[in-house]
Amino acid sequence: MDRQGFTASLLAGGCAGMCVDLTLFPLDTIKTRLQSQQGFYKAGGFRGIYAGVPSAAIGSFPNAAAFFVTYECIKSLLRDAGPLAPPHMAPVTHMLAASLGETVACLIRVPTEVVKQRTQASPTSTTYQTLLSTLRAEGVGGLYRGFGSTVLREIPFSLVQFPLWEYLKTLWSRRQGHTLYSWQAAVCGAFAGAVAAFVTTPLDVAKTRIMLAKAGTATASGNISLVLYDVWKSRGLAGLFAGSLPRVAFISAGGFIFLGAYEKVRGSLL
Repeated sequence: MDRQGFTASLLAGGCAGMCVDLTLFPLDTIKTRLQSQQGFYKAGGFRGIYAGVPSAAIGSFPNAAAFFVTYECIKSLLRDAGPLAPPHMAPVTHMLAASLGETVACLIRVPTEVVKQRTQASPTSTTYQTLLSTLRAEGVGGLYRGFGSTVLREIPFSLVQFPLWEYLKTLWSRRQGHTLYSWQAAVCGAFAGAVAAFVTTPLDVAKTRIMLAKAGTATASGNISLVLYDVWKSRGLAGLFAGSLPRVAFISAGGFIFLGAYEKVRGSLL
């Protein structure tokens, strides 16, 4: 990928990330509180719906920019040469590029997500107070609580979303005989995001529980299978899919804004 493509992916990804995170923040807060161990109303209910928004605002641009720069670079490298170059291998290329993109982005996303979700589930605290209390109690490592569970949530999500998004764009483009407009790419992103969001909700529940758990507890250790089993025992299938409706709504609308804005800004810059 050339310098112009790199810059376009960086700026377009960052702008798209900020648009989504700030526009749809209330839905994300509701989803977090539905998934929290203490329950929706004890975690704040509908009060303080913008609790934790500074953390999201700070992290959204670099997080999304890191993802798209990695995604486009890896996609470009894999398409240029080697066994993944043929067109029929495109879904595998998109899966690998998205997975690596998510892993890199999580280095930025996880600390901001930890602070954001803890503030969302305890709206009487400010973002700054939550950051300080986390650092005092657990050090810098506390900011990366749930890193493994987040990566294990994001990779399956990306394995579904991005190949489906690219496939829908290709299919629609062939049928109409020209490159998609940005709003059409956004529609494809909304559908792909909704599907991926629903099937990965249990992993999102586990990630939320791990990030919100008190230090030293079994849940805080980050064992995803144990957390999911505990949720299954206490709340059944409904517990595993807690927050699925706001999550699907958030990510579907987010996919529309995120991928549509990305295509629009990147297309304009190129």
